[in-house]
Amino acid sequence: MATLLVISDIHGNWPALQAIREEADAVVCLGDIVSYGPFPRECVAWVSARAAYVIRGNHDTALSHGGDSGAAAHKRELALATLAQHRLQLSADELAWLRDLPTEAAFRLDDYRFHAVHAAPTDHLFSYRITPDLADEELKKEVADVRADIVLLGHTHLPMSRGAWTKVVLNPGSVGQPLDGDPRASYAVVRDGMAEIRRVSYDIEATIAGIREMGLADDATEALVTILRTGRSVEPR
Repeated sequence: MATLLVISDIHGNWPALQAIREEADAVVCLGDIVSYGPFPRECVAWVSARAAYVIRGNHDTALSHGGDSGAAAHKRELALATLAQHRLQLSADELAWLRDLPTEAAFRLDDYRFHAVHAAPTDHLFSYRITPDLADEELKKEVADVRADIVLLGHTHLPMSRGAWTKVVLNPGSVGQPLDGDPRASYAVVRDGMAEIRRVSYDIEATIAGIREMGLADDATEALVTILRTGRSVEPR
């Protein structure tokens, strides 16, 4: 049976992405490779070389297409500041690669059908509705029209694996900026239809050192550092 590595919301955190050493037959990335973190080029290079399926997230879209990232209100300034940095770091070819990514993908692995989006089947880029505490009936409505055995999505930075009728809805959590109180990088592995969310420690201080070199305002820098160290979202002071 083939093994699928599922990653999402890397957010320019190269030390976190590097720490994932799973052996897998295929990799799917559910978007938001950029924004917030200090190492977008390394993350784009890794994903473009390794992932068989890559979905464009809301931050990838804001960087490559322009417009608002749709980040939560208290993180919008952090997104704007770091996306401006990433725009300077990425080449025209790298921006074009992000721009051309799809917002959904359907594929098969072994006998299982997968459907991948960044946020939700009903809103590929911006919906925050599908969270671990969403009521069962509401979750079923969100994925009712999806023809798949396993629905893959990210965006909330909150890992979950839940049943919805005959489907499994899997969010691997965030590689680069977890928000569930556990600062370790979060990802998932699927084998023979069984999904397992896994965590791995990484060199957070290396990422923090990179953030401090980005030249952001002090309050933005400290907000990003606190998020990484605590695994929780905070409002910048």
